[in-house]
Amino acid sequence: MSDAPVTIRTRKFIKNPLLARKQMVVDVLHPNRANVSKDELRQKLAATYKVDKNQVSVFGFRTHFGGGKTTGFALIYDSYESLKKFEPHYRLVRYGEASKIEKPSRQQRKQRKNKAKTTRGTARKTLAKAAKRQK
Repeated sequence: MSDAPVTIRTRKFIKNPLLARKQMVVDVLHPNRANVSKDELRQKLAATYKVDKNQVSVFGFRTHFGGGKTTGFALIYDSYESLKKFEPHYRLVRYGEASKIEKPSRQQRKQRKNKAKTTRGTARKTLAKAAKRQK
């Protein structure tokens, strides 16, 4: 079913010269098809607006109840350099333009922080003795 016809319509088209891009809401009509991949949408929008696929960013797609229609957002940058400059890092990672920063999970970072806050060595003993005297 991936060869089923797909219609793309854009609305609320805005030119944003400060961020060197064109912004628009994208309506995708895809009857007889579950969904359309973001990669395919990027290719179709790039062909429509005569730009390279690497200058197009699509996100925020939601399929309407009953299927057949999906609405999302698209940004078409004037150049690849402006896309790298203004696009959030997580979206660049999605498109394979940047690598993901590997770091420990949020819970592990919090546990490490709290463990570092606790007192260490002989200071712990003196605090325990002082607490007993106050009782």
